[in-house]
Amino acid sequence: MSKAKILVVDDEPFNLDIVGEYLDEMDFNLVMVESGEAAWDELCTPDSNFDLVLLDRMMPGMDGIMLLRNIKADERFRAIPVIMQTAATSPEQVREGLAAGAFYYLTKPFEGEALQTIIRSALDDMRTRRELNANLADHAHALSCITEGEFSIRTLEQARALASFIALLGPQPETLAMGLSELLVNGVEHGNLGIDFAEKSRLREADRWEEEIAHRLALPENQRKAVRLRVRGDDSRWIFEIRDDGPGFDWRRFLDFDPERAFAPNGRGIALSRQLSFASLTYLPPGNQVVVTVVKGDNLS
Repeated sequence: MSKAKILVVDDEPFNLDIVGEYLDEMDFNLVMVESGEAAWDELCTPDSNFDLVLLDRMMPGMDGIMLLRNIKADERFRAIPVIMQTAATSPEQVREGLAAGAFYYLTKPFEGEALQTIIRSALDDMRTRRELNANLADHAHALSCITEGEFSIRTLEQARALASFIALLGPQPETLAMGLSELLVNGVEHGNLGIDFAEKSRLREADRWEEEIAHRLALPENQRKAVRLRVRGDDSRWIFEIRDDGPGFDWRRFLDFDPERAFAPNGRGIALSRQLSFASLTYLPPGNQVVVTVVKGDNLS
């Protein structure tokens, strides 16, 4: 696997030195700049190919929020995950960053372990999205005749493969694949395997999340549990119904980006999917079934 290329932006050279020291053992390709303007120039360099941006919020000239908005407004860079490092942690300030597209937050000052954890989480999410998108082309003509279908999966790998396959129905397959994957994975890990938000945070911080998923999938009480996806269409929409075998959960807490969870390595998938992937997203009580819709497009014609 090639080194992840990370753009680090901070107007204080001392802070850049600290980040470099914290990440020294992680074998990243770090590009460090001291202004938003310099960061934008680096991004616009042909074949820059950054995997992640670690961005300071408070800078003279083009500050972190301005640079973030530029990144998310440009189709070339929109998919790059951005970690906002900041001492501005009031709910209003965090909401402003979330609205601009900073789905990962890090409070200054931070320890090396916290920085490494949030970077691993952001890079894992980015790699998952790239894998989903890479699979889209393989299924380009497979769904041209579908009007209705039902599918059943148990594992994270099956969830992502199914999401890539079904996403070809939508007018924007890449964003639909991301949204369906988030909901199917949520059904596996939270619904069927009982890993809640706080426990997943601890597992991600300890780099044991995938190990725990494999362990719980093998437990006898989980052998028959599945996540089921039903797909149907009408004249104008595709309707996706996802149901897991778990007891449900309080989904209301996760429909919107919560400033209190902005600094955790997880917990943003449902809100992100609702914002970017679907025309509508509705959970049914007790929370183990969700119905989402997308407008039909002509990508399969």
